[in-house]
Amino acid sequence: MCHCSPRRGPFILSHMDIAFVLYEHMTALDLVGPYEVLASHPEARPRFVADHVGAIRCDNGLTLCSDTTFDVVPTPELIVVPGSSHWRAVLDDRTLVDWLASVHTKATWTTSVCTGATLLAKAGMLAGRPATTHWLARDVLAALGAVVSTDRVVFDGDVVTCAGVSAGIDMALALAATLWGEQTARAIQLGIEYDPQPPFDSGSPDKASAEMVASVRAMLDRERATNRA
Repeated sequence: MCHCSPRRGPFILSHMDIAFVLYEHMTALDLVGPYEVLASHPEARPRFVADHVGAIRCDNGLTLCSDTTFDVVPTPELIVVPGSSHWRAVLDDRTLVDWLASVHTKATWTTSVCTGATLLAKAGMLAGRPATTHWLARDVLAALGAVVSTDRVVFDGDVVTCAGVSAGIDMALALAATLWGEQTARAIQLGIEYDPQPPFDSGSPDKASAEMVASVRAMLDRERATNRA
């Protein structure tokens, strides 16, 4: 885990407005993981925000529900942006990108999970800054101006990015420690019983076999081609 110039904490706030960003074809766990970590704190005031109120269909079919719209949430203190298996297409969502660019300047923290980092970069907030993302999106993140890291979580001032999907829980716990202190973050970790013991050690391209990496890359490329059809 890389902590590049993190803001020091804990911060003492009476409340914290947290905007959990929803959009069509987002990856559910990217959002739900950080939500379970951060929204349990009594200072947290979570809001599910999208370009419309109502059902949002995730990339694997799960439906979530937004409770407010971008124009109603102009000044969240913390923003959580999930990624998507349709992430290349999502980069063309000007409503979402423009809202992120606007609210980032007023937020205390802007965070992303997985390919959500490409949305932050598209919104202009990662130029020349260290950031991480899903391993399949690193080249695009670099092309959008970020200094790409392979670390699981990267803090850089008011921006926190993390690697693919499950890394959102790690990011949220690290952020909780900065916001509310390490003991509180440890208590949250215990409360959600986050004690990873995966049956396999192939969770990153550095650990998986070259054949497995190529297979997964090809599978995801086929899925993307199907989604575009």
